[in-house]
Amino acid sequence: IDALLWAKSIGGLEGLMARADANAKVIADFVAANDWIANLARDPATASNTSVCLTIVDKDVLALDADAQAAFAKGIVNLLDKEGVAYDIGAYRDAPSGLRIWAGATIEKADMEALMPWLAWAYRTQKATLSKAAA
Repeated sequence: IDALLWAKSIGGLEGLMARADANAKVIADFVAANDWIANLARDPATASNTSVCLTIVDKDVLALDADAQAAFAKGIVNLLDKEGVAYDIGAYRDAPSGLRIWAGATIEKADMEALMPWLAWAYRTQKATLSKAAA
């Protein structure tokens, strides 16, 4: 009942949808500003605004075999988990490697905005491991 009262207090269904849309837009803006990541859904009409699935499209990562690509994404997930920033954001087991971010109405937009620099940090940190391995 508390959840229903909360939903009503933020505008009901329209308010819930607006929060999810705002959160998804934070991610979409981040993706648009970073050439290493893309929405897994190529057609915006099929993209979820709540369970946003992202794929890593960095050319160096794409040059790796599928297992190494998955390890790269898992490295990002592990870094964020270790820092206490985000939990359980790895792609679904049967999905292509990448990230899955919950952007539903229960997430505050400010928290989503705070996550984006951490995603960039984790990517750069993980990318540095590729450079070290190549050396």
